[in-house]
Amino acid sequence: MTKRAPITPATQALDRLGLPYTPHPYEHDPFVEGYGMEAARELGASPERVFKTLIGDADGRLVVAIVPVSSMLDLKSLAIVLGAKRATMASPDLAERRTGYVVGGISPLGQRTRLETVLDATANRFATIYVSGGRRGFDIELAPQDLLTATDGVVGAIGVPR
Repeated sequence: MTKRAPITPATQALDRLGLPYTPHPYEHDPFVEGYGMEAARELGASPERVFKTLIGDADGRLVVAIVPVSSMLDLKSLAIVLGAKRATMASPDLAERRTGYVVGGISPLGQRTRLETVLDATANRFATIYVSGGRRGFDIELAPQDLLTATDGVVGAIGVPR
């Protein structure tokens, strides 16, 4: 039986903008902690093509950083792209409150509070990428340019391979 795609603030945001996307629900294992790698495995996609959404703090302002699940966020590079002196990771509690999503299901789309967004430059290697659809066990496939359009985001070299 195919799992039905949920309607989330992320899908609603894309629908409002008329941007194309493909929903990809999958069965999430509640005991898995590596949400992004689980998504890549369940979707049968390369970890370089599946992106995780991280919430950072750049000089006191919350920001969204989107990097491949095969990479780590380079906080120094994130700060440079944003013109900040310093960047750190936001606390999970704060990230959940400001985005309206739970950790492991934070989507860069349809967040409660719109935040500055930076997409790792490696996304441009692919016609489409996967990002969280706003729930654990649900990813959205879309073109990197459409993601940038929907988030008013910018591209920057912010990921470093693990």
